[in-house]
Amino acid sequence: MTVHKPTKHDAAKLHVMGTARYTDDIPVPANCLHLAFGLSDVAHGNITSLDLKSVHESEGVIDVLTANDLPAANDVSPSNHYEPLLANGSVHFVGQPIFLVVATSHLLARKAAAKGKAKIKELPAVLSINDAIAADSKFEEPIIFTKGDVASVIIKAEHTLSGSLEMGGQEHFYLEGQAALAVPNEGDITIHSSTQHPTEIQHKVAEALGLPFHNVRVETRRMGGGFGGKESQGNSLACATAIVAAKHGVSAKMRYDRDDDMIITGKRHDFRIDYTVGYNGAGLIEGIEFTQYCRCGWTQDLSLPVADRAMLHADNAYHLPNAKITSHRLKTNTVSATAFRGFGGPQGILGIERVIDHIAHTMDVDASYIRTANAYANHTHNKGQITPYHMKVTDSVTDQIMIELLDKSRYSQRRELIKWFNHENPRLKKGLAISPVKFGISFTLTHLNQAGALVHIYSDGSIHLNHGGTEMGQGLFTKVAQVAASVFGTPLSSIKITATDTAKVPNTSATAASSGSDLNGMAVKAACETIKQRLIDFAAKHFDTPTDLIQFGTGIIQIGEQQISFAKLASLAYQNRISLSSTGFYATPKIEWDRKAGKGRPFFYFAYGASVTEVVIDTLTGENRILRTDIIHDVGKSLNPAIDIGQIEGGYVQGAGWLTTEELVWDNKGVLKTQAPSTYKIPACSDCPDIFNVTLWDKGENTEDTIYKSKAVGEPPFMLGISAFLALSDAVAATGDKSIYPDLQAPATAEQILKAVNRQKGLKWD
Repeated sequence: MTVHKPTKHDAAKLHVMGTARYTDDIPVPANCLHLAFGLSDVAHGNITSLDLKSVHESEGVIDVLTANDLPAANDVSPSNHYEPLLANGSVHFVGQPIFLVVATSHLLARKAAAKGKAKIKELPAVLSINDAIAADSKFEEPIIFTKGDVASVIIKAEHTLSGSLEMGGQEHFYLEGQAALAVPNEGDITIHSSTQHPTEIQHKVAEALGLPFHNVRVETRRMGGGFGGKESQGNSLACATAIVAAKHGVSAKMRYDRDDDMIITGKRHDFRIDYTVGYNGAGLIEGIEFTQYCRCGWTQDLSLPVADRAMLHADNAYHLPNAKITSHRLKTNTVSATAFRGFGGPQGILGIERVIDHIAHTMDVDASYIRTANAYANHTHNKGQITPYHMKVTDSVTDQIMIELLDKSRYSQRRELIKWFNHENPRLKKGLAISPVKFGISFTLTHLNQAGALVHIYSDGSIHLNHGGTEMGQGLFTKVAQVAASVFGTPLSSIKITATDTAKVPNTSATAASSGSDLNGMAVKAACETIKQRLIDFAAKHFDTPTDLIQFGTGIIQIGEQQISFAKLASLAYQNRISLSSTGFYATPKIEWDRKAGKGRPFFYFAYGASVTEVVIDTLTGENRILRTDIIHDVGKSLNPAIDIGQIEGGYVQGAGWLTTEELVWDNKGVLKTQAPSTYKIPACSDCPDIFNVTLWDKGENTEDTIYKSKAVGEPPFMLGISAFLALSDAVAATGDKSIYPDLQAPATAEQILKAVNRQKGLKWD
C-alpha cells in the first residue's frame, strides 16, 4: 500500500530547481494588459473629487476604471456583507482600492496609479479594539456560549483570579504574492488564479461580469504558500482582470508587489481576551469566564466564523465544568482581517493557556502539573466530559501525549538544570514550558464539508485525476495520489494530478480548515473504488473467475491462478467497452451545529499534540532564542510521515513567529508601518530551535472513519508554537522574586520582554 509511507513531495524537485510554474510564470498571450490599483491614503472619509488626468496621460496607460465603470456587481466579499472592488464614494481603510489602472506593463501601471489625486474629507476613524468598544462599533450582537452556572461557581471557588491578554495579528507572508491572469474566449473567460478557493473566484468573477457560473473557468496549478491568505483575498485581482479582459478583448494580468500586498490584503485577527477563573487548591478549574474581543476590520470578510472558532477552542485540551464565553466582533477602519492558519483557533487556545500559566504562577507550581490535571481524560476514564459548546469528547489522548512528552523530553531534569543556570547567570535567563493542542477538524459552516473528484484510467494503465483541493506546498497532491495508487495497487509514478479546475470538478470548497486530505482523499478513493469494482466485475466475467479470487497487487492483478499487468487489464477493459472514468463524492458525516444556540457537534474529530520549548532571554536587551523544541503530534495513521513531519515543523515555527517576532504596527492615522520585509520580521532559519525533535505519536489511529484512519495536519501544529511564548514568560518570571506575574503580551518582541523584565525588577518602562 502506497499510503503510510514517507514519499517525497511530487513537486519537490521543481521547487528546488526553480522550475515549478506559478501563476506569475504562465506565459501571457500577445498584447496582454497589466493592472494596478490606486489606493486610499485615508483611513475613513468621503471622496469629494478624483483627478485622474495625470493617470490617463501616463506612459503606457490604456484605460482607467472607477466604480462607475464596472459592468455589474461591485462586490468581492466572501460573505454576505458588501465589500466593493473599487470604492464607491467613501473609503474605510488606508490601502482601499479607489481606481484601477490598465497599462501595457506592470511597472507602468504602478507608476500611473501613483499619480491619481483623490480629495477625501476625513471622518473619525475607529482603529483599535478600544476605539471600537468605546464607539460600540460591531458587526453583530455578542455571541455567548454557556455551560453550567459559571457566576455562582466562581464566587464559591477556593481561589479566583482575573487578567487580560492582548495578541496581535499576523501577515501571511506567502512567498508567492497575490496574482491572477484572465484570458477571454468567445464570451467565456478563463481565470488563472493563485487561490485556495477556485469556486469562490468563479462565483465572484461571474457576478462581476453578469454571467452564469458556467461561463467562467478557474484553474489553479499551485500556490507558493497560502496559509488562509488566498482563501478570499484573491477575489479582487481575479475580478479586476476579468473585467478588463472582457472589456478590451485581450488577456489581462495583475499581481501585487510585496508592499501593496501587505497593505491591501487582510491579516490574522487581533484579539483581546479578558478572563476570570475560579479554581480549587489542586489547581483544577471549576468555573471560567472569557470575554473575547476580535478586531475584524472594515468588512465582515470571514470574521464571523473566525470569531466563532476562537470560541470553540477556548477550552483547548482542558475540561471546563462551568464556562461562559462571550465574543465581540468589532468593526474598525483597518484592512478587513481574514482567514489565517488555525482560523481563530490559535487566539482561543492562547487565552486558556494564559489562564493555566497564571494559575500555576499564583500557586507557585510548575504549569505542567496544572495542564495535565485539567486535561480532558482518555475516553476510557472520560465520564461524559463535554466542551463548552456541549460536544462530547470521546477520543482525547492529550493527557497521554503530554505525559509521554514530559518523559521523553526529560522535562523534570531540565527544569532543575534551568533553575541552576538561572541562579548562576544574572544576565541570561532560561525558560521552559509545555503546551498541548486539541483542534477540531471540519468547516464550521456545515455545507462546506464536501468534496468531489474525477478519475480517468487510460488504456495504457496510466491514471489521471482531478479533485477540488488546491496545492500550496503542503503536499496535498502527493497524498491524494498515494490514495489512488493504494486503491489500484499501482506505483505512484502511474498517477498524474493536474491543476485544480472548476470545469472538471464543480462546486468545490476552499482548501482550508485542515480538510484537504480528509475531503479530497475520500472523494478520490470513492471514484477509484467505483472503477476498480468495474474492473473486478469485468475480469471475473472475461476470465471466468470468481470475484473473490481477483486481487490487485503492485501493478499486477492476480486473477485466480494467472497474473496480468494493470496496464493489460485496462487495455482489455477498454476493448470491451468498460467505462474507465468516474466521479467521486464525499460528505463528512455526523456534523450538527446550531450557531445561535452555541451547541452541537461542529467537528468530526479532534487532532491532538503537545510541545515542550526551552528558551533563553537577555535581560538587558530583551533579545531571545528558542534553544530546543520537542514535539509529539497525533496524525492518526499518517498518510505520508515525511510530509506530515514537515507540516508540523513549519506549523510550529509559524506559530512561534506569530507570538515572538511578527509585529504589525499601524500609526494613529491607520497607516501600516510594517509593510515590507525590512520592517516585518518573520522567522528565519536562524530562529528555528537548534534542537528540534518531532515525533508522530506511534499509538495514533483515528477512531472515526477517515481516509485510511489518518488525521489532518495542516493547522493543528501551528498552536504548538504557543509553548515558545509560555517559555518566554517563564524566563521573564525568573528575573524577579515571582511575586509579580510576568503578564507578557503577544507578540513577545524584544521590547515586550524587556518591558516585562523591568516590571519584575520594579523598574519603569520609558
